[in-house]
Amino acid sequence: MIDHVLVVCEGNICRSPMAQGILAHRLSQVSVISAGCGALAGKAADPVAIELMADRGIDISKHVATDLNIEHASRSQLILTMTQEQKKEIEKRYPFSKGRVFLYSAHDGEDVIDPYRKGRAVFETSLAQIERGAGYWVDSINRLRK
Repeated sequence: MIDHVLVVCEGNICRSPMAQGILAHRLSQVSVISAGCGALAGKAADPVAIELMADRGIDISKHVATDLNIEHASRSQLILTMTQEQKKEIEKRYPFSKGRVFLYSAHDGEDVIDPYRKGRAVFETSLAQIERGAGYWVDSINRLRK
């Protein structure tokens, strides 16, 4: 059974907070957290990310970027990364996590575009990828929880 999900991107202010918000909203019985491989620790979520999520009725305004650590990797039964490179990095840093680390957009095998400092249109493209991935993972997690 999956009770704890970790979503990882690079800075933990754009992609992973949006994915965390969507997954937590759709999976109320599951603890969903996010972190960054190279987090801008202590920073708030990007204002564009906050706005796009608010448009969907999800509040990420209190998000604070956090560096990925061993506790995150140990506690989470499922670790979702925005890129293949992040997946490799996590498995290298925390070899015990192998078999629990997957690409967030596993449904199409594509890395989720990083919108950091690239404007609203790129954020919208990235969020569309995140929403598609959320559909895949919510279905998968719900099947495993039954």
